[in-house]
Amino acid sequence: MPPTLGVLLAGGLARRMGGGDKPMKTVGGRSILDRIVARLAPQCDGLIVNANGDLARFGFLGLPVVADDVPGFAGPLAGILAALDWAAGHRPDIAWVLSAATDTPFLPADLVSRLHAARAAAGQPLAAARSGDRTHPVIGLWPVRLRTDLRHALVVEDVRRVDRWTARHGVAEAVWPADPYDPFFNANAPADLAAAEAIAARHPDA
Repeated sequence: MPPTLGVLLAGGLARRMGGGDKPMKTVGGRSILDRIVARLAPQCDGLIVNANGDLARFGFLGLPVVADDVPGFAGPLAGILAALDWAAGHRPDIAWVLSAATDTPFLPADLVSRLHAARAAAGQPLAAARSGDRTHPVIGLWPVRLRTDLRHALVVEDVRRVDRWTARHGVAEAVWPADPYDPFFNANAPADLAAAEAIAARHPDA
C-alpha cells in the first residue's frame, strides 16, 4: 500500500450541531476526534488536522494543524487542498492523502487499504467510500499531484461540490455494508449523537 497521509477535516461551521466543534462531542465515553485518530493512525503514515479559526484548540493532539488558504469557508475541497499542499511541502515522500470527516465516529479499520485497492483495480486516480446505496465523497483518496488542478477549480472556477471536481478525473468506489451499522455514520445534529450512542452501546468495537 502506498504511503498515505491522513487529514482530519475539522474546518466546517457545524451549523446543524449549533456551532462549535463536532469532533469534540463524545460517543461511547470518547470524543469523536479521539475515536477517529485511534482508527486512522495505524492505517496512515502520519495525520494532520485541517481547521479554521483558533488552531491552538487542537494543539492537545500533537498533530500539525493546517488552515484553509482559500477564503470564505469554501468547504471540504479547501481542506483537502490545504492537506495536499502540506504534504507536498512537508512530506515529499508521500503521494497520497486520505481525507476523513471528523463527525464520523465508526470509521472502518481497513479504510485506507480498501480505497487503494479500489483505485488500483479501477485504474482511477481517485477513490471514495460507499456504504449501502450512499457514496461519501469527502472520505476518499487524493493524489498530491492534482493539487494545482484543484486550486484552479476552487479559486478560478469557484467549484465547491466535491463530486463535481472528482468526476473530471475519475473516481473509484470502495463499498462497505451499511448493516449492522453504517461505518460512515455521521453525527451532524444533536439527534445523531443519540443514535451514535446507541450504535456504540450495541457494538463496543465499532
